[in-house]
Amino acid sequence: MATDFWSPIRLSVEIASISGIMVVALGLVLGKMMANKKFKGIAVVETIFLLPLVLPPSVVGFLLIVIFGRNSPIGQLIEELFRQPIMFTWWAAVIASSVVAFPLMYQSAKTGFEAIDEDIENAARVDGANAYKLFMFVTIPLAYRAIISGAILSFARALGEFGATLMFAGNIPGKTQTIPTAIYVAIDSGNMELAWLWVASIMVISFLMLICMRLVKA
Repeated sequence: MATDFWSPIRLSVEIASISGIMVVALGLVLGKMMANKKFKGIAVVETIFLLPLVLPPSVVGFLLIVIFGRNSPIGQLIEELFRQPIMFTWWAAVIASSVVAFPLMYQSAKTGFEAIDEDIENAARVDGANAYKLFMFVTIPLAYRAIISGAILSFARALGEFGATLMFAGNIPGKTQTIPTAIYVAIDSGNMELAWLWVASIMVISFLMLICMRLVKA
C-alpha cells in the first residue's frame, strides 16, 4: 500500500522536474529571442507557442501521437536509435508535460525581458559584455522574478498534467502513472480513500509552490 501510494508522487515530481528544466531552458531562449521583436508573422509564431495553453489536453495528446507515433518519421527515427518507441514510456510523460507547461514559462520570461530597461543592457555592451555574459549576468538577474514565477507555474502545470499524458504515455503503474492518472484510476475503482490521499498530496505541493511564488514577487 505504501509503495503504491508513493510511486505516483515520486514519478510526478521526477517528470515535472525534468520537464521543468527543459521548459525553463527553452522558455528563456525563445522568450529572449521574441522580446521586443516586431516582424511579419510574429502573431502566428506566438500563437503556436501559446496554443497548448488553450487546446484541450486530448488534442495535445493526439498531436503528440501523430508527431511521435510509430508511423511518423520522427517516431521511426527514435525507435531506430533507441530500439523502442517513445510512446508509453517515462520520456513520453516528460514530453507531454513539457508541451503543456511551455507556454507559461515562455510568456513569463518574455514579459520579464520586455520590462528590462534597454539602456542597462546597452551600458553593459559598451563595457565589453558579449552576448552570453549580457544574457547570463545582466538580463536574467534583472528578470529573475518573472523567470522564477514562470518556472514555478510551469512545474505546477507539469505536475498536474493528465489528458495528454494519459493518451501519449499511458497509465503504467511504476512507469508512467502520475498523481492525476492515479487519482482517476482510484476513483474509477471506487477507492475514494486512496484518491483523497493523492488529491491532498498534490494540493499541498501546489499550495507550497504558489506560496513560494508569492514570496518571490514580494
